[in-house]
Amino acid sequence: MRHTPVIGLTLDAEAPGGYSKFPWYALRANYFESVRQAGGLPIALPHDAGAAAEYLGLCDAILVTGGAFDVDPALYGGGAMHETVSLKPGRTVFELTLTRGALAAGKPVLGICGGEQLLAVAFGGTLIQHIPDAIPGALPHEQPNPRDQPGHDIAIAPGTLLARIVGTASMAVNSAHHQAVATPGPGARVNALAPDGVIEGIEHPGHRFALGVQWHPEFKVDRQDIAILRAFVEAARG
Repeated sequence: MRHTPVIGLTLDAEAPGGYSKFPWYALRANYFESVRQAGGLPIALPHDAGAAAEYLGLCDAILVTGGAFDVDPALYGGGAMHETVSLKPGRTVFELTLTRGALAAGKPVLGICGGEQLLAVAFGGTLIQHIPDAIPGALPHEQPNPRDQPGHDIAIAPGTLLARIVGTASMAVNSAHHQAVATPGPGARVNALAPDGVIEGIEHPGHRFALGVQWHPEFKVDRQDIAILRAFVEAARG
């Protein structure tokens, strides 16, 4: 019987209000469902940087999820904080600790949306703090239509891990971000671009499996989205 890889998913954290009068964690169900469909066993990881090594011991791979917040520019030498930047320091500290630990241990990492940006920072890269101010004429990367519909296409760089996984030169993707990767970090490479030049994917060939995508493949907007998740889970088999 084949081993079912255990995939640790980082949670989002919310302040009191809405679901509870006390602080609470949250994550869309389709993150978990897509990992199961891809053959993995998803588990949720609360934000405890001191327990990151123990969490890694339970997991075969780490999926860093997205969320409506940003990485502190102080962590990548980004200068003054843009007025649109919103922080969740406890989450970021945990995710950086977990991601760096996973990379050091040779465990696969998949970063989705904000998780891709976090991965770039872990690689030593930098971010664009607010796309509309940095790229004149940029596409609406915070798409006005529902997230389960495509926002734009991307061009995939040939010869990359992403290209090998999806087997195509382009994909339709959804788009829910106001920041993007500026530089992917030493040794890392860009594997996908939006029509306006915004970086849509990164990877690091120096690691066993280290892939970031700016869109949300858990929505399966493109028929090849599930291939990304399956390749990630397969890499976690060891």
